[in-house]
Amino acid sequence: MAHSKDLKDVRVAVLATEGFEQAELVEPVKALENAGATVTIVAPKSGKIQGFVHHDKGDKVKVDLTLDDAKPNDYDALLMPGGALNADQLRAMPKAVAFAKSFFDADKPVAAICHAFWTLIESGAVKGRTMTSWPSIQTDIKNAGGTWVDKEVNVDGRFISSRKPDDIPAFNEQILTIFAEAKRTPALSRN
Repeated sequence: MAHSKDLKDVRVAVLATEGFEQAELVEPVKALENAGATVTIVAPKSGKIQGFVHHDKGDKVKVDLTLDDAKPNDYDALLMPGGALNADQLRAMPKAVAFAKSFFDADKPVAAICHAFWTLIESGAVKGRTMTSWPSIQTDIKNAGGTWVDKEVNVDGRFISSRKPDDIPAFNEQILTIFAEAKRTPALSRN
């Protein structure tokens, strides 16, 4: 893959909990790791979290670090998989909302797909941004001050958004590109 050397020193946090959409976590993580990135699964609790394939239980994924122990400054980028159960729980957790918002505040790349935008809406990070999502989230995005577009992937600065599992190939391509560019041109607010 053309990006294999570009992500060698990139550290990516993946924020998820029970009920994440399996393909939206597993496939981007595989692409990132194949490109050389170091990926850390961050969740509210330790152990394993349950993935779903639409409405059916899928595989469990091992949590690398809890939200209590994860520090946003330790990462170069954030990946947020969807899954309605996952996103609905995370948006109700102040630590998860603050963790996600800190990446926007530091101008670090964020990639979100499907229902993940609920957490970002809660953080206030969608205001003034253009994004795509699972179609049922479009009104929430508009009400939060964002602009919704219907396409497989959208890039707004360092923010990558996508709609659903079918869009993952285009989503992954943008993740690899934007995360690699961000490593070469770090955010101004970093210490």
